[in-house]
Amino acid sequence: MNKQDNFYKYTSFRNKYKFFSYEKYSYYISDSCFHIKYEFNLNDTFYFKPTINIPQKEIFNLQSVTENVSANFLNNIIFNIGMVELLSYWKTTCSPKIIIKPHFLTPEQISFWKKLYYNGLGEFLYLNSIQTDEDRFCEIYANSGSKLFPKSINTIADTLVPIGGGKDSVVTLELLSSLKANNVPLILNPRGATLSTISSAGYSINNIFEIQRTIHPQLLKLNEEGFLNGHTPFSALLAFISILAAVISGKKNIALSNESSANESTIINTNINHQYSKTYEFERDFRVYVKNYISDSLNYFSFLRPLNELQIAKLFSGFPKYFPVFKSCNAGSKTDIWCGVCSKCLFTYIILSPFITSKLLMEIFGKNLLDDINLRFYFDQLIGIEDTKPFDCIGTPDEINTALVMTIRKTENHLPRLLEYYKTLLIYKKFENTDDKILLHNYNKNHFLTEPFENILIQRINA
Repeated sequence: MNKQDNFYKYTSFRNKYKFFSYEKYSYYISDSCFHIKYEFNLNDTFYFKPTINIPQKEIFNLQSVTENVSANFLNNIIFNIGMVELLSYWKTTCSPKIIIKPHFLTPEQISFWKKLYYNGLGEFLYLNSIQTDEDRFCEIYANSGSKLFPKSINTIADTLVPIGGGKDSVVTLELLSSLKANNVPLILNPRGATLSTISSAGYSINNIFEIQRTIHPQLLKLNEEGFLNGHTPFSALLAFISILAAVISGKKNIALSNESSANESTIINTNINHQYSKTYEFERDFRVYVKNYISDSLNYFSFLRPLNELQIAKLFSGFPKYFPVFKSCNAGSKTDIWCGVCSKCLFTYIILSPFITSKLLMEIFGKNLLDDINLRFYFDQLIGIEDTKPFDCIGTPDEINTALVMTIRKTENHLPRLLEYYKTLLIYKKFENTDDKILLHNYNKNHFLTEPFENILIQRINA
């Protein structure tokens, strides 16, 4: 199916499936689990009922949640999680009308959601060749349900740390280790790399915050039948879920691991960014939304926002106990491997190569990815000589080119084939004499770190 066909499907689906409705949500607490269910209706034709479950752990008491947290406040958080969850199902037809039945939304709230939907689905729109804008993308109707109000709550100054299994969350977890007694790793749908990461950090399965999210089978069936499909802003869903986790566990702080590199667009001279919900812009908007419409008692921020990918790679290289367990390859996530043939594997190999020996990197990835000439197209994308960057969570071309030059400088023996190829390019001449200290000592001031967290970060990068 080519892009033109997908745009035809987009227009025909919008004509056929006029509305998508967020019908309701429900939840209950059993002895061992917090159960949440959503119900979505696609034009009275398809129905979706995804779930979220939070199992009981030693570090919090689910039975006390309803005693300490009002029903209206829980409703507010759970409802807002559903506002992100619906995107996975709505995108199958991109129905022009989204009807929100459970609760009333102000015009300002609707503007927040329209912006998130449009920008969070930027990659989806681009790859399906869908021509639209934020105004025409969809209309959100939310004027019939009850109104929800923000609430201040009592929290303790402890920190939830979402763990994805890659190098970034490892760095956050380790740099905040001085607060370890009060830190709680948060894992959405645990897998090998995330569980191995928290185990290597000294946590047990019983002292983490675990969330189990399920996709309704009807969505998978529609995907198989050729309905529209593509990337959704998963980090935005995690953001809202982390608010619920903070309330249940009584924690004030939620420390993400998104870096300044995530702010760069995937498509040059556009706002299309695979990592939109990891950007400073989304973080800023989300913090304002939470403060105004949910609670002013919570502190969601990215601990690594002042840093770039090169700096994070250098910090990660100082934690060798994680080398055998960390994984951030999307293609290999189900089997907990580095696939060795995707852009994310190649990027990770490159960004670590100045700081970890070739021998160790080959042990981690199973081969020398810089010697695999079949990865040349991804290589060209990563260094910035193709029109687009890979649609993945990667660093900027400046960071990647600097890492390659640093690796060439330290390589004493024969260069692997992709580095030999790289030295023939004009872009190598541009970066050949780059002072790597410029990036390694960079500090982005657009962040939301409070002084205690910023002091920890500054002390470590200046060490």
